[in-house]
Amino acid sequence: MGLKRDESGRLHIDSPLMGESLMEKGLLARTETDAIFQPMPDVQVLKLGGQSIIDRGAKVVLPLINEIVAAREAHDILVLTGGGTRSRHAYAIALDLGMPTGVLAKLGSSISEQNALMIALLLAPHGGVKIGLDDLTKLPAYLRLGIIPVMHAMPPYGLWEEPPDVGRIPPHRTDAGTLLTAEVLGARRCILVKDERGLHTDDPKRNASAEFIPEISVNELLARDLTDLPVERAMLRALARARSVREVLIVNGREPGALTAALRGESPGTRITVG
Repeated sequence: MGLKRDESGRLHIDSPLMGESLMEKGLLARTETDAIFQPMPDVQVLKLGGQSIIDRGAKVVLPLINEIVAAREAHDILVLTGGGTRSRHAYAIALDLGMPTGVLAKLGSSISEQNALMIALLLAPHGGVKIGLDDLTKLPAYLRLGIIPVMHAMPPYGLWEEPPDVGRIPPHRTDAGTLLTAEVLGARRCILVKDERGLHTDDPKRNASAEFIPEISVNELLARDLTDLPVERAMLRALARARSVREVLIVNGREPGALTAALRGESPGTRITVG
C-alpha cells in the first residue's frame, strides 16, 4: 500500500480494498491466506466449566487450582471461567419476563465474571490476577511476571448477541468465548475442563451404555446433529472455520491429573479436530 494522486491532485491511500464492496465474494476469497499471524503461540487457553466444575465447590475446584499452580512453571496458561447454574437461573427469570437474547447474554457475562473473580482470588497467593477483555493484549507481560491471568469466558457480544436458530438462549456462551480467545491469540491448545471425560454417543449420565468418542472431526460431529452435546454448537461452527486453532480438547476435571496431562500435550479426553 502507498499514496496515490488522482487526476485532481488529491492524495489517496492506494489499497487493494479501496472502492471495493466488502460483500463481493471474489474479493472475500482473495483475503484468504496460508498463514495467520499468531501473537501468542505458546499460550494454552483453558476453561473451567461453571456448572460442571466451579459450582461443585472446594472438593472439585481446589485440586484443579493445585494442578494449575504446579503446571504454571512449565506452561503459559490463561484461565477462563464459565457461568454455571447461576447463569441458568438468571436466564430462566429473563425468559419468563420476555427479555430478548441480548439481555440474556449480558446476564450470563456478569455471572461468568463472578466466577473469574473467585478463581483469581484462589490463585492470588500464587500470582493469580483477574483480567478483563481489554487486558488480553497485556497477556505476554503478565506471563513474564509469573502471573496466572484469569478472565471470564463469555464473549463480548452482550446486548448485540445474534438471535439463535431456535429459542432465546444466547448461542455464543463460554465455550465459544474460549475458542474465540484461543483463535485470536493463536494459542497452542484450547482445553475445556468439564465433569465428563469427553464426547459420547449418548448422554452417559442417562445411558450407561453410551460409547466414548476419543477423537472426531468437527465437521463429522456437526453432521451427526446429536440431540444434546456437552459443548456449544456455536463453538463447533466457529472451530470448523478457525484458522489458528486446530483442535479443542475436552477433559474431565474431576479426574486427578487429567488437566496436567492435557497441558503436557497428551489427550486424556476427547479431541475435536479441524479437518
